[in-house]
Amino acid sequence: RLRYTSPPSDSALSSLFVFHLEGNECISANAKHCGECIQAGAKCGWCEQEDFLKQGEALSTRCDEVESLKERGCNDSQIQNPIGKKSIITNKPVTNRKKVTGVETNKPKPEEITQIQPQKLRLNLRSGQPQSFDLKFKRAEDYPIDLYYLMDLSYSMKDDLENVKNLGTSLMLEMKKITSDFHIGFGSFVEKTVMPYISTTPSKLLNPCTGDQNCTSPFSYKNVLSLTSDGNMFNSLVGKQQISGNLDSPEGGFDAIMQVAVCGKEIGWRNVTRLLVFSTDAGFHFAGDGKLGGIVLPNDGKCHLEDNVYTMSHYYDYPSIAHLVQKLSDNNIQTIFAVTEEFQPVYQELKNLIPKSAVGTLSANSSNVINLIIDAYNSLSSEVILDNSKLPEGVEIEYKSQCKNGVVNDKDDGRKCSNISIGDEVNFNITVTSKGCPNDGKSETIKIKPLGFTEEVEIILNFICDCQCQNNDVVKKTKRYFAEKCHRRVGRNCECSSNDMATDDMDQTCRKDNSTDICSNNGECVCGTCECKKRPNPEERYSGQFCECDNFNCDRSGNKLCGGNGRCVCRECICDPMWSGRACDCSLDNSTCLATNKQICNGRGRCECGVCKCTDPKFQGPTCETCPTCPGVCAEHKLCVQCRAFGTGEKMKTCKEECSYFNLITVKDRNKLPQPNDYPYPVMHCKERDANDCWFYYTYAVNDTEREVHVVDKLDCPSGPDIIPIVAGVVAGIVLIGLALLLIWKLLMIIHDRREFAKFEKEKMNAKWDTVSAWNRKWCN
Repeated sequence: RLRYTSPPSDSALSSLFVFHLEGNECISANAKHCGECIQAGAKCGWCEQEDFLKQGEALSTRCDEVESLKERGCNDSQIQNPIGKKSIITNKPVTNRKKVTGVETNKPKPEEITQIQPQKLRLNLRSGQPQSFDLKFKRAEDYPIDLYYLMDLSYSMKDDLENVKNLGTSLMLEMKKITSDFHIGFGSFVEKTVMPYISTTPSKLLNPCTGDQNCTSPFSYKNVLSLTSDGNMFNSLVGKQQISGNLDSPEGGFDAIMQVAVCGKEIGWRNVTRLLVFSTDAGFHFAGDGKLGGIVLPNDGKCHLEDNVYTMSHYYDYPSIAHLVQKLSDNNIQTIFAVTEEFQPVYQELKNLIPKSAVGTLSANSSNVINLIIDAYNSLSSEVILDNSKLPEGVEIEYKSQCKNGVVNDKDDGRKCSNISIGDEVNFNITVTSKGCPNDGKSETIKIKPLGFTEEVEIILNFICDCQCQNNDVVKKTKRYFAEKCHRRVGRNCECSSNDMATDDMDQTCRKDNSTDICSNNGECVCGTCECKKRPNPEERYSGQFCECDNFNCDRSGNKLCGGNGRCVCRECICDPMWSGRACDCSLDNSTCLATNKQICNGRGRCECGVCKCTDPKFQGPTCETCPTCPGVCAEHKLCVQCRAFGTGEKMKTCKEECSYFNLITVKDRNKLPQPNDYPYPVMHCKERDANDCWFYYTYAVNDTEREVHVVDKLDCPSGPDIIPIVAGVVAGIVLIGLALLLIWKLLMIIHDRREFAKFEKEKMNAKWDTVSAWNRKWCN
């Protein structure tokens, strides 16, 4: 808001008024005409009163808050302050309809059923003025449903196909309980028909299955049956389908989903609830995977069905998830992923990326598929989520929902309501706000619709960018008024006397050093003197003879002007005592550099701006007291490394309290430990032994103020004795010793026997000679 510190005076034609700015967005806009003024803010108005401006006032002061203009003397009828408004164009009430058993003679067509109200409206938006309207949604009973069953026909789904062959009539009976107008269709997919997804040998192209299995040729996607109300035809055509095969595990289901979404005419989609059941027991290929087969062209998102077969799988890559989301949403298709339990997590993540989708667990042979579809449909239809088309730049939209049982949601949750049953009615309050003049004031159309439904609300946005006064005779009258007042006077608003100075010299005196910029582009030249612009922030201001100075463009530190330790004078910081530097971020206080020994940086560095710069490379830390490579470092940290890395040691019970002062990083082996040349700071290698004689290896380093310990995650324990070789050696030794003793004993016995035999022989000889001698004596006698 502008306040005048001195009243206008007719005698002081060249006097300047001093204005005080209090954060007024209208004045800070420096509007030159009414259109710029009303775009500055919702409270801004433009005074078109001819005699409103006083001498010395700029044209931009006609723009101010409406109440301020009145206080300054502008007549209420002379204030341009256009107001936005809304007008409803089409407001057909929602359909109140009950499901009728038997034949219904006056059954409405799908396009005659209304579930959302209103259907079309116009909003005239002025910058900063929000426009709100209420939107009603009611789930109609007996609303038609189209369901397309898309099935993976790779070989692993063989048993599932048998159960799906009778799905048509069974599902038709169940869905008749929900709606009397139900259409069902069927499609199948396998994989792209190129290597390495399938085998391209001639025999495998005819029958991709092994052994005596009879399979059909591989294909990407087939539309077997367009949507129909004949369940028996579904059973008949599906019953003729055969399993196929491919080489890799992920399937080409995304190609099939894209064709089902964009080939509306071929599939037979109606403007009703559209359900796509995607049944598989495998993962999926997506954009980029086609490069494996030499396919690099991105999917074009168009229909390429010929004779109900997708013919461009070898030419276009798989679609991306975002591309699928866009096409499914554009065509109002709700997806139900019927997948086996093994792939539940994968498709749950996919579901989170695709609005209005559900995931059900498929049994091994698809026997539960009907219950799965019914449950998934009930889950999808019980939630309504509003979505809008792309908004013009400068336009914002907010939602607030009033759901069942009085539940009110806003912000991100304001778009949706849950737990809705058939016949329930919910309301949304939608607020649209514009800023400035989007799209140069041209009308824009946006649409809001519930996801998964074909109905939508069309909103025409008209932007109020100009005032009525710019299109009538007031402008001409104003110009004529100033022409009359400017006789023998000069200046932009005739505020200066022509006797004061020549007109050509007016702006020259407002240029610094003969530059081309008037008042340094930060002000206006009034009667040869610079009048500096006002800033929205009252603390910020331009100053100087040529408005060349300011107090907000100085260097910053910590996102604070002059580091919060000085003041900004003419774009230079004037620092407070004990601070220096361009941004006053260098402290002259050395107390933060004092070590525990009361020395500056422990005598091993210098204090710069309150921070120690260690000159001894061995020492680190805030006061150069940490020495990670000094003797004793390994022993100092041994117990803490032991308890944190291995949960053992003397500090095992107090580990959390005493040993959390470093970051622990585990590595697989000693070769992975940091080496001295790997880091710009010292690294100490340590080898310590625990109570079990096991060695553990680690490094200790200090990175700035953080301590890092890298430790090998396995202990190096001495291996115990190998029992088997020892026992075998002992046994072998005993046997050998035994054999040696036996041999010695045998040798001794042989020697002994020989000696005894020799003695015996000697005695025998002696006995013989004694007998001869006796006989001889007897003979002689």
